[in-house]
Amino acid sequence: MIPLELDVLRDLVPGQWERAVWATDVTGVQVDSRRIEEGDLFVAVGDGAAYTKHAFARGAAATVVPADAFAALAAIAGGVRDRSSARFVAITGSMGKTSTKDILGAICSVQARTITAERSFNNEIGVPLTLCRLEPDTEICVVEMSMRGFGQIAELCKFTRPHIGAITNIAPVHLEQVETLEGVVRAKSELIAALPPAGTAIVPAGFPVGRDDIAVVRVGESVAVESFEPPLLRTSIGSAEVNFSAQHLAQNALVAFAAARALGLEIPEQLDVPFTEWRNQELPLPGGGLLVNDAWNANPLSMRAALEHLRFLAAGRRRVAILGEMAELGSYSDEAHREVAQSIAEIGVDVLISVGERARVYGGRYAADADDALTLVRDELAPGDCVLVKGARVLGLERVADALAGVAA
Repeated sequence: MIPLELDVLRDLVPGQWERAVWATDVTGVQVDSRRIEEGDLFVAVGDGAAYTKHAFARGAAATVVPADAFAALAAIAGGVRDRSSARFVAITGSMGKTSTKDILGAICSVQARTITAERSFNNEIGVPLTLCRLEPDTEICVVEMSMRGFGQIAELCKFTRPHIGAITNIAPVHLEQVETLEGVVRAKSELIAALPPAGTAIVPAGFPVGRDDIAVVRVGESVAVESFEPPLLRTSIGSAEVNFSAQHLAQNALVAFAAARALGLEIPEQLDVPFTEWRNQELPLPGGGLLVNDAWNANPLSMRAALEHLRFLAAGRRRVAILGEMAELGSYSDEAHREVAQSIAEIGVDVLISVGERARVYGGRYAADADDALTLVRDELAPGDCVLVKGARVLGLERVADALAGVAA
């Protein structure tokens, strides 16, 4: 991290401070005492105040129990941002944020000194922690921004101050807070509003942009996928041989390509993307089978895309789908689950395990939770099967995928 003086930090962050006798500045920030390295600042979030001694034992330069943890992290991240000359890209959208971030990070990292968000560090804790990894020589920083309601992206942008804002897509998700698709557009538009004059907005076709002082790249209009016959992805702004085969990832890659071009980077001929765990992971199973671990989260559109990809990968082999209920859909929830049931009927699977009460509408065998689902799939699984695991984050279906992958190991 770009070093920050402790005296400066104490002025930025009200709270209960303690410092090591040797410390004058900090060179990293953590909210998990287990991740502390020498010279780090430990910021107590939630019940973190109980772990300050552990942080010092691991070499922390200082600890703070702030009056407002989220405001403290934002202030610290803003202090780091003020000292950085990097270019900042912020990615949001209804789905595909993390995969797009992963693809863009893979493009940037071979051409410039790059920091990308770890895993799905995309909220009021994760975004500041990403900025607190900036080094003096960092040239590009790629952050991911989530949204659960109005004003949240705007708050993240206040201290991130991105030069490029990318919106992957708009879909009816997180409706518990924003209620309608128009509400989703309004919330995501906070990123476009935060861009500086001469910044770049990368948005879906038809997305409203009420500014004439920024460049606007419309995905599907001014840039488009020309063809995707794995591994070769051809777009109007560059082509690459890629290490993924899902058709929906081609659209995420197009957004990443557009952001790379806005940064002045080349699209590499060979692109190997290390995807974040529990997303688009394709792992071998015994007897020539395949596991698609996409357990991080789900909505009707991503469920359909995953089922279509399962059909493509199976190539005639037996298809097993472990599909969980979906969350944060508000009044749209019942309709959304019926849409998934329709997708299952249209695309087809050979074995279906539906997890969670709202998933009963999918049909197939019912499992109350991840443990039940694992028991059922072990009874059903045969050599050569292709298995998809996907559902709401709260279900923890990665436990099913990890257990099946462990059998392969």
